[in-house]
Amino acid sequence: MARVLLLTNTHLASAEVLPALGLLAHSVRILPAEASVLVDVPEVDLILVDARRDLPAAKSLARLLTTTGLGCPIIVIATEGGLSAVSADWGIDDVLLDTSGPAEVDARIRIAMGKHLALMAQSDPHSGEIRTGDVVIDEASYTARLKGNALDLTFKEFELLKYLAQHPGRVFTRAQLLQEIWGYDYFGGTRTVDVHIRRLRSKLGPEFEAIIGTVRNVGYRFTMPSTGKESSISERV
Repeated sequence: MARVLLLTNTHLASAEVLPALGLLAHSVRILPAEASVLVDVPEVDLILVDARRDLPAAKSLARLLTTTGLGCPIIVIATEGGLSAVSADWGIDDVLLDTSGPAEVDARIRIAMGKHLALMAQSDPHSGEIRTGDVVIDEASYTARLKGNALDLTFKEFELLKYLAQHPGRVFTRAQLLQEIWGYDYFGGTRTVDVHIRRLRSKLGPEFEAIIGTVRNVGYRFTMPSTGKESSISERV
């Protein structure tokens, strides 16, 4: 059974948005199709985006979810008439017609989750290392390497890099990072996070500083440098 998040602006049950979904055993949670879900999104295995009535808004949301990342595949629900508008630049993993039957919906969910897990399996869980592209973080020795070269990081800088890399693409607010890295009993302000992010980026250098991305008015995320244009929601501090 998968934990599914359905993003829709209708006030209907999930069975009305995608009738076949109501016939399956998956656990479904419904939230508004808004960017605000990125701040406090629940732990889920897959996200469904309702694109039946507002294709432009659904496309923007899908691209936002893909860019900021939530660590799970994204499937768009479309009508037959809107299917032709869905393309690769939406950044999604798959698309479903709202009339799809239970067997097809279940199969596409399983396949999307399987492909995503295969892509995310970039490190050996028994090695104590986190490998993401040219970045290798060794939790046992508290060291981080970039293209094989050791980074001279302070303990907090290392912990910050490690925590973000453990959740690639997921957006964390400054308050969340302050709580996770500095702890509940730390009385400093969230500006502490900004200072450490700047220092960490400086040590990563011009070529790799972009792996620590900023999501405007939200917080920070770990991502690999894009070969295309940077997302409009990202900016340097």
